[in-house]
Amino acid sequence: QMAFSKSQIPFTAQHYLVCGTEDCEKNCLFFCNDCHQQMCEQCRDEHQKSSDTKNHEVVPYQQRKRQLPEVRCQIHVNKYVDMLCEQCQVPVCSKCATQDHGGHTFTDLETVYAEKCGVCLNEINKIEEYFLPTSQDLLKSTKEDSNEIKKIMDSIRASMKAEAESLKRMVDALTSDNIKQVNEQEKFLLQLLNSQDKKYNDYISYLYELVKKFHGYLSSKNLQILMDEITKNLKIDPIPETTKPVPPVFTASQYSKEDVTKLLGRITVPDTKPENRKIKPMETAVSTQLKHTEKHNKQDREKSAMKQTLSLCSSGTKVREYTVPGVDCVWHISLGKSGRLWASDDNGNLVQTDLKGNPLQKIQTSGGHGYHTVTQDGDLIYTDKWNKIINKITLDNTVTEFIKTGDWTPISIHSSHINGDILVGMIKGREAKVTRYSKNGEEIQNIQRDNKGQELYGNPHYITENINGDICTSDFIKNVVVVVNKSGQHIFSYKDQWSIVPFGICTDIIGHILVCDGNNSKVDIRDLDGQLLSQQRVIYYGPRGLLVDDKNNLHVGQWNTNTVTVYKYLQ
Repeated sequence: QMAFSKSQIPFTAQHYLVCGTEDCEKNCLFFCNDCHQQMCEQCRDEHQKSSDTKNHEVVPYQQRKRQLPEVRCQIHVNKYVDMLCEQCQVPVCSKCATQDHGGHTFTDLETVYAEKCGVCLNEINKIEEYFLPTSQDLLKSTKEDSNEIKKIMDSIRASMKAEAESLKRMVDALTSDNIKQVNEQEKFLLQLLNSQDKKYNDYISYLYELVKKFHGYLSSKNLQILMDEITKNLKIDPIPETTKPVPPVFTASQYSKEDVTKLLGRITVPDTKPENRKIKPMETAVSTQLKHTEKHNKQDREKSAMKQTLSLCSSGTKVREYTVPGVDCVWHISLGKSGRLWASDDNGNLVQTDLKGNPLQKIQTSGGHGYHTVTQDGDLIYTDKWNKIINKITLDNTVTEFIKTGDWTPISIHSSHINGDILVGMIKGREAKVTRYSKNGEEIQNIQRDNKGQELYGNPHYITENINGDICTSDFIKNVVVVVNKSGQHIFSYKDQWSIVPFGICTDIIGHILVCDGNNSKVDIRDLDGQLLSQQRVIYYGPRGLLVDDKNNLHVGQWNTNTVTVYKYLQ
C-alpha cells in the first residue's frame, strides 16, 4: 500500500480509498473514466496493458470525470433527469422537455454537472493550496508573536526587579550610613552627659561633707574653734554650670510616587501604528504550489519509471569498498542528507562520513545494534538504552533530549520516509514491542501481540519500514524476521531453514526486504509477501549493517572490521 499525497485525497476524506479491483485492497490512486472504476498503481498498469482496455482513459483519481448522480424526475418518477432547461435553470427529464418546457433550449446535464464539480474542486483547491496554508502560517505567526511577547514581558519584569533591587541596595547603604552617623552622635552626647553626671555627683558629695562638718561645729563645746572654723570655712563652692546637649534632627525627605517612579523607571507603550501581518497574494502562493506539485509529480513519475525498469541481478557484483575510521566494526548504517552516512560499532562509537568514508564527526553513545536513523529533516536521532531516552542531533550539531520512553528500553529506531513517523523497537524484562511516534515525538501506536494474543517480538534489534508502510524487524532472541502492516496487524514472520540469525534489515524502492544473515555470508532478499527471491553473497562472513543508498547500491557492514562493501544488486 502507498501513502497519498495531499492532492490525491479529497478534502473531506476521512479514510483512504481502496482499489476497486476484486480482491485488491491497495490504495486507490487512479480512476478509469470508461469503466468508472477506482484503481491502484499496479491494477492501472495491468488495465493499460490489456488489449481490451488499453485505450481507456485512466487519470489520477482527483482528475476523474464525475458521474452524474441518478436522480428521478419529481414529475415523471419513472424517468431520470438528464438535461438542464436554460430558461428555467432546473434539471428536467426527456418527458418534461417535450411536455412542460416546449420551445425552451436544453443543455446536457452531465456537462453542466461536470463544470459545477470543476468549479467546486477549484474552490477546494484554492482553500487547500492558499487559504488554509496562508491562514495556518498566520496562526503560526500569532503563536510566535505570543511567545515573543512573553519573552519581552519576562525581560521587562526582570529589569524592573533588578532596578528595584539596585535601588533597594542603594537605600540600604544610605540608611546604614545615616544610622552610623546617628550612633556616633549618640555616643558623643552620652559621653558628654556622663561627664556632667560625674561632675554633679562629685559636687553633691562635697555638699554632704560640708553639712556634716557644720553639724560637727554645732556639737562642739570649744567656742574658740567654732568661731575660728566658721569664719574660715563659711564659704560654699558654687554649683557647677553645664550645658544641655543639642540632639540631631532627622528631616524626612518629601517625595511622591512620581519621584519613586523616576527612580525606578516606568513602562510605556510606543506610539507606533501596529504593522499589518503580510498575507501573500494568491497568485504567488498558487504559482509556488504548482511548481512544487509539478516537481513532486515529476519525482513520482521518475520513481515509478525506475520501479518498472529495475529488477534483481542474477548475481550481485561488488562495486567498491570503503573503511569507516573511528569504529571497530560496522553494525549499523544510516543514510543522511547529501549522501552522508552514519555508521556505528558495538562499542558505542557513532561516526558520520561522506560516501567515500572520510570522517566528518564522531560521538560516543550507549551503543547497540540498529539504534540510529536520520529523519526527513536530516536530523540524526539515536537511542540511549541506559537512560531510556531518544536523543536528536540537528544539522547545526545541537544535541537535545527528544523522547523519554519510560520503563521501556529503546534498542532500535527508524524514521519513516513516508510520513516522518518514528518507529522504535523496545524491551522491558521479557516483553518487547514496537512503538510509533509522530515526527514531533508524540506516542501514536504500540504493537506487541498478534490477533491471537501471542507476543510478536523477543528483541527487535533492527527495524525498518517498507514502501507500503509495513514495519519490518529482525529479532535477535527469536531469530526471526517479523512483518506487520501499518495498522500493527501481523502479516508474516519467517525463519530460514538453516536457522538464519537476522541482523541489519532495510527495504528498497521496489519493496524488497533485505536482511543480513549473521550466521552466514549472505543477505536474504524477499518480496513484500516474504517470498525468498534471491540471496546476495557477500565477501565477508557475518554481515551486520545494511543500507540501500539513493543510487540503489547495497552497503554491507562487517561484524569484525570497519570495512563496508558496496554491491550492485539491481539492474
